[in-house]
Amino acid sequence: MKELTVQNELKELDKIRKFLREYLKGWDISEEDFFKIELALVEMCTNVIRYGYPGGKGKIHLKAWHEDERFYLEIRDSGVPFDPSRIRKPSLKELLTKERLGGLGIFLARKLMDGFSYRRQDNENILTMFKKAKPPAN
Repeated sequence: MKELTVQNELKELDKIRKFLREYLKGWDISEEDFFKIELALVEMCTNVIRYGYPGGKGKIHLKAWHEDERFYLEIRDSGVPFDPSRIRKPSLKELLTKERLGGLGIFLARKLMDGFSYRRQDNENILTMFKKAKPPAN
């Protein structure tokens, strides 16, 4: 298991990407799947950075681990309660005409990962995502 805590600032996205690269180094994972995981993680963290702490500073805590042949990512924040699984999937028309603001990152993360769940516990938003992947043989 690997963990990282960052501030809710856009400049922290580079640390988040590095955290992911370091954890997945040596895994039997395609570049395409790595890109999907990275995009899902960055999109969800960007949502926390932009909307999780209106008017204030906060932290984002990341956890990465594997069980069986699944890679898990957990994103925790103590910002405003927000359940991304309740966001309606945008229609193709909305995506093409930009009639809808927001929700695209959540839609992408749900599509790119193999599993996506949310819970609110101890005043924290806890988002867990997983992707099927084989960890390196140690």
